[in-house]
Amino acid sequence: MLVVSEEIRDAVGAGRPVVALESTIIAHGLPRPRNLRVAAELEAVVREQGAVPATIAVLDGRPHVGLDKAQLERIASGDGIRKLSHRDLPLAVATGASGATTVSATAFLAARAGLRVFATGGLGGVHRGWTQTQDESADLGLLARTRITVVCAGVKSILDVPATLQRLETLGVAVAGFGTERFPGFYLADSGEPVDWMLRTPQEVAEVMRAQDRLGGGESALIVANPVPEAEQLDPGLHARVLESGLRACAEQGVSGQAVTPFLLDHLARHSDGASLEANLAAVRGNVRLAGRIAAAWAGV
Repeated sequence: MLVVSEEIRDAVGAGRPVVALESTIIAHGLPRPRNLRVAAELEAVVREQGAVPATIAVLDGRPHVGLDKAQLERIASGDGIRKLSHRDLPLAVATGASGATTVSATAFLAARAGLRVFATGGLGGVHRGWTQTQDESADLGLLARTRITVVCAGVKSILDVPATLQRLETLGVAVAGFGTERFPGFYLADSGEPVDWMLRTPQEVAEVMRAQDRLGGGESALIVANPVPEAEQLDPGLHARVLESGLRACAEQGVSGQAVTPFLLDHLARHSDGASLEANLAAVRGNVRLAGRIAAAWAGV
C-alpha cells in the first residue's frame, strides 16, 4: 500500500541519510506559486547536506514517500487536495482521496518506510483554553508511539506552550533544545519556556537516537527544538500585539475548535504584513538544514 520512490528505497536499503518532509506547507501553508518554489528549495537544502529528501503525501488513495516533480506540482497546484492527519489516512486510502500530510501523518508514514529523521516547521500542541475545549493536536499522541526524530521550531506560539511541554512530558516524549536552553515558539526564538536538555551537534542528536534504540521501551519520538535565528524571527512586540487582537477576534466571531489555528495564523500573516510568513519560512529552512546534518550523522556519513 505504501509507495516508496526508488531513490528513497535505495537510500534506506544502503543506509544513506534520508529526511522526511511534510506536504501540508506546500498545499495549505503558502500562496501559489511560491509554494512550489519553496517545495523545490527545501528538497535542495536537504541534498546540500548530503541527504535524500522524502516529501510525503497521499495521491489517489496511495501514500507516497518521495515525490517526483509532477507529483510535487500536483500537491502544490491541484484542486481538492485535502489536509490529512494520521487519523484520516485509512479514509483517504479507502476512498481514493488525495491529500497533503500533517506532522502526525508524515511521521507515521515516514516511520513505516524506515525513515528516522523528519523536518517540519512547528508542532501542534495543546490549545489555549484546553480546560474548556479539550482541544489538543493529534501530533502529540502520535509522537508518543512513533520512533522518529522531529526537527522543529518548537510549537506554534498561538498555542498554550507550557501545557504542551507538560503534555509531552506526560506522554514520555523526549525534548531537547538544539544549541539553546529555551524552548522556541515557532515565529519566535524563545517562547519564554525552558527546556531540560540541550544538544549542541548533530552527532550528539544521533547518539541520543542510538541510546533510544539500545534502551528499548516505548517507541516514542525525539523532538529537537531548533530556534529560528533571532535576526529572522517575528518582532516579539508585534507578535504579542497581533496575537492579542487575533484572540479577541476569535472570541468576537465565535471561532472555535479546529478553526482556531488557521484563523490565528491567517490573522498573524495579514496583520504583520507577511512578516510571520517570512519567519515561518526561515524556521523551516533552518530545520530542514539541521535535519539533513542529523540524518548524515545518524547514517555515519
